[in-house]
Amino acid sequence: MDPRPLAEQLRPSKFNEFVGQPHLVGENGLITKLLESGKIPSLIFWGPPGSGKTTLARLIATQSDSDFVEFSAVATKLEMIKDVVKKAQEVLKLYGRKTILFIDEIHRFNKSQQAIFLPYVENGDIILIASTTENPSFEVISPLLSRSKVVVFYKHQNKELSQIAKIALKKLKKNVDKNALKFLIQSSNGDGRIIITTLDIASSLVGNRRKLTMQDIETALQKKMLEYDKKGEEHYNTISAFIKSMRSSDVNAALYYLARMVEAGEDPLFIARRMVIFASEDIGMAVPTALVVANEVFRACDTIGYPECAINLAHGVVYLSSAKKDRRSYDAYFSAVADVKKYGNLAVPLNIRNAPTKLMKDLNYGKDYEMYTKESLLPDKLKGKKYYKK
Repeated sequence: MDPRPLAEQLRPSKFNEFVGQPHLVGENGLITKLLESGKIPSLIFWGPPGSGKTTLARLIATQSDSDFVEFSAVATKLEMIKDVVKKAQEVLKLYGRKTILFIDEIHRFNKSQQAIFLPYVENGDIILIASTTENPSFEVISPLLSRSKVVVFYKHQNKELSQIAKIALKKLKKNVDKNALKFLIQSSNGDGRIIITTLDIASSLVGNRRKLTMQDIETALQKKMLEYDKKGEEHYNTISAFIKSMRSSDVNAALYYLARMVEAGEDPLFIARRMVIFASEDIGMAVPTALVVANEVFRACDTIGYPECAINLAHGVVYLSSAKKDRRSYDAYFSAVADVKKYGNLAVPLNIRNAPTKLMKDLNYGKDYEMYTKESLLPDKLKGKKYYKK
């Protein structure tokens, strides 16, 4: 008997066995075209759990005749990465064969840790394929993004999930009640891995009985899952309701949506980050210390973790919800941004320019500068404009 998890046993070894993501692996798909060209750049795979990111990375390695090394950012030390790169350099030099280094959950690395990949990617020592369920614009450093191609994955559609279930049931030599399958698909939130794992557990529970019932599926799921896909629409609906409840000073609603996120397993640092942003965006100068409190909540979550940090989150939520609100700093900044975009780099007034050289002084840089002047120091075109309204 194969000891590997069913999801691993069913992982496709050929492209024609891959389910979903036709925009990537279809006849005119991005990955299809890249493989045909023979030039695989470093890639950032962005998409929800169970959408095929790891599987596709392995298939690319097979199709391109590359060595494949896989790490999870959760349990990887940077020294291990350096060892892999050293070996990859040797293999490339001796045999001309490239190495694909796959990093799962790269957003778990901080900015300095992510930077370690830059020289290796730039020199072509490795092909980096990194996966993330978070928006790369916020979670992956810009230099790495600029050297990679972001590839978007979508959660599986019901038809694709049904196909995955069919493959799993064939391997398990089982069949399933129609309504039970429908329930499983709805509960999976587009995650193919949930389909496979649930059917595997249900199959082990029923022994030799061939047909899986609704009760079997519910038991395998343990409970009807909260309708909260951590990276899907309900994720954004819930965080939106959370922020708007704090903005309206509705403490009870904010605590409720906080509890929904915590119970669904949301990353506490994600929640705390949103609270830090909220402190400046919505409270601002009304209670300047709100930012201090929000930052301390973030620090507590980072230090303590679940389950205890849920208390720290609740403390912060009550404080932020109860605080007076003032969006003037936020509005003022983006009003200034609008002018920067509209007018570009307007000339800085001469009297406040830096004058480190004699030539600059001769050109009147810094001339007539007054430290505590009441005059506007904006560029001439914007003289007297008020962004922040007191």
